Amino acid sequence: MNILLVEDDERISKFLLKGLGEAGHQVSLAESGESAREMIGSYDFDVILMDIMLPGLDGVQLTQLIRFKEIHIPILVLSALNSPDDKVKMLDMGADDYLTKPFHFDELLSRINALTRRNRLSYQKSSELLHCRNITINKDLHTVTQDARPVNLSPTEYKLLLFLLENKNKVLSRTQILNGVWGINFDSTTNVVDVYVSYLRNKIDESQGQIIYTVKGAGYLIKE
Repeated sequence: MNILLVEDDERISKFLLKGLGEAGHQVSLAESGESAREMIGSYDFDVILMDIMLPGLDGVQLTQLIRFKEIHIPILVLSALNSPDDKVKMLDMGADDYLTKPFHFDELLSRINALTRRNRLSYQKSSELLHCRNITINKDLHTVTQDARPVNLSPTEYKLLLFLLENKNKVLSRTQILNGVWGINFDSTTNVVDVYVSYLRNKIDESQGQIIYTVKGAGYLIKE
């Protein structure tokens, strides 16, 4: 597969270029955010491996730019920043996964495979609209409307609503939601799911009837 590595640490980049090359992947190296921006505009990549701390245009800004341009290449963040806040911030910007340095190379390969497999499956699915009462999600356009009016959601809010709607009328635990939406293992004490459910409730009009339900001791669900 064709991989873009965005990394300014020469020691780490040499290690990854060698390992990924030996695993059969074609890897292009960008040592700055500006260089990565140009390469993304010129070549097709299957996955982007991105550091956060970059000279000039950093990983946060680059991720925002990629998603603003509606480029849907999977982004796997590789960073020494390991707090839940750092992970949540990058995922909310549009990253698909987050791996903390130092990491095991086999785990990196596994995550790359999982991301690209998930991306292929999403493109193989036929165009469809998901509905729940007066809410509609267009999965191809990544848009949400309520009573035909647009609902502006962040990338993570959109993923959360989509996951709940795809599992409509089913109670989902916080662990299931974390795995389905964030795709990484957070500290079991994190309240990120509750926080983002609150964000969704603030943006969705439930004046005509509750849509997102809290099931005490179990999790959340959307039901007709």
